[in-house]
Amino acid sequence: MKILFLGDIVGRSGRDAVCAFIPKARKEYALDFVVVNGENAAAGFGITPAICDEFIKAGVDVITTGNHAWDQQEIIPKMAKEKRLLRPENYPEGTVGSGVYLAQNSKGQRLLVLHLQGQLFMHEHLSCPFASAENTLKTYAMKGNVDAILVDMHAEATSEKNALGHYLDGRVSLVIGTHTHIPTADARILPGGTAFQTDAGMCGDYDSIIGMEKAVPIKRFTTKISKGSKMTVASGEATLCGAIVETDDKTGLAISMTSLRIGGILNRFLGG
Repeated sequence: MKILFLGDIVGRSGRDAVCAFIPKARKEYALDFVVVNGENAAAGFGITPAICDEFIKAGVDVITTGNHAWDQQEIIPKMAKEKRLLRPENYPEGTVGSGVYLAQNSKGQRLLVLHLQGQLFMHEHLSCPFASAENTLKTYAMKGNVDAILVDMHAEATSEKNALGHYLDGRVSLVIGTHTHIPTADARILPGGTAFQTDAGMCGDYDSIIGMEKAVPIKRFTTKISKGSKMTVASGEATLCGAIVETDDKTGLAISMTSLRIGGILNRFLGG
């Protein structure tokens, strides 16, 4: 099975690049599933129902979010009914939506997507992502009722993402981090057979500060004044960042992992 994961989609440039890329990528890479993180797709803050539908129409199978899941108020009723749109599973019981979705394609292949949010340095006080993962794996298991499991760990601390990767090694196909918008250079397959990358990076304009126009973030850092200045999303050419993971059909574990950095200035600086 081949799975494409794309990191945090930021603003219109990120959306447009992703929606143009996915139909071609599904054919070129013979993809079985496509999962994207869409929490910054609406001008950098949250996701709207219309954008959610746009991604699904382009060929996305599952959309994850994160701490900006609720920034656009109209997404709440959409989250309640659109099972392919996930919020972190470790939100309190009774929160609208879910962080778990079992996708099945026309071949009958089954991919479980589990979306978690970290606890370190995050404003939301969510329950333990490790315990939440453990609870989910009581219901779903590779070589059992699913063929592969993808975990999006939306977290600030690299140590927390690394810890979850090793904690789940051998029990899931892929643990990939989101949230910090910078692609890390540590994509690999862990000893137990789980593919891992600390952060997938963002799909957006890298001539920016994590996807935002540079002036306001710099002003906030240099003056320590956050009031009276609104951040706006950068609108230059996007670099698409993510990974393609191929899994063993018998075990669900990873055979290969390839990091993607396509288009935009990041790719050019890497000599692509």
